[in-house]
Amino acid sequence: MFTGQLFNPLLFGISLKVFVILCAISSSNYLFNDVMDAPKDRKHPFKKFRPIASGIISPQIAIILSFSMLLVSLFAASQINTNFLLISALFTMLAFGYTLVFKQFAVVDILIIALGYFLRVYAGEAATGWHISVWLALAAFSLSLFLAIGKRRAELTLIQNMGGSQMPTTRATLLNYSEKLLDTYTAMFANSTWITYAFYSFLERPPQSKWLYRSFIIDTFPSDRKWLMATIPLVLFGIMRYMQLIYEGKGESPEKILTSDLPLLTTIILWGMFTILIIYVIGG
Repeated sequence: MFTGQLFNPLLFGISLKVFVILCAISSSNYLFNDVMDAPKDRKHPFKKFRPIASGIISPQIAIILSFSMLLVSLFAASQINTNFLLISALFTMLAFGYTLVFKQFAVVDILIIALGYFLRVYAGEAATGWHISVWLALAAFSLSLFLAIGKRRAELTLIQNMGGSQMPTTRATLLNYSEKLLDTYTAMFANSTWITYAFYSFLERPPQSKWLYRSFIIDTFPSDRKWLMATIPLVLFGIMRYMQLIYEGKGESPEKILTSDLPLLTTIILWGMFTILIIYVIGG
């Protein structure tokens, strides 16, 4: 979207394939993680209902499916290009490394989760060959850290609301995170997310798109304006709304929040529509 190539059929097709491949690799790790964590998940207020923890799916079937998906995904990645295959392999190592080792260490666990989110962004660049701005990359990394920390803060709130007695058995690393520390982390990366995005919208001009219809509206929207800055209020509201949900104990699963919370979902849709309008119609 930010390269002016959203409506390029070839690149859109590649991006769609990359999206499916990364989803499959992530799902492979999630299955493996659920097998490893099944004993702890059974003591968690919500995770105990997961198929493996609840006994609906056997660990043996889950492991077979996990590694089958992984092999197929890496083969598919090799058909895109070498750079994307390397990022996919690194993403796989980080994901499985997190399940086996990294999640046992405070701070490291957050950084690994955030790096996994961040690699998804650069996987698209590696697959298509279209580069993204360093400011947009910093905004993506800040958002990744914000989401990763939000998962920990929401889980801490959830367990505290249930008395806190299950913390050592559900996620031992939470013992190393105080409320004040997580609050500081949350505020720090919430700020860095919108600030780096603001720098991107002000300092970088999106590339001209061949689908641009500026000739019709050049008098109304002068080309020397930084129109992407108009989307900053939506970014701010989205961050503030997400923080509100975190402190209500609902941020443990970002994907559920993003698809179920109407104010946040509406904000994201409006942000996407305005961004496309600015880049592909107004022109910057």
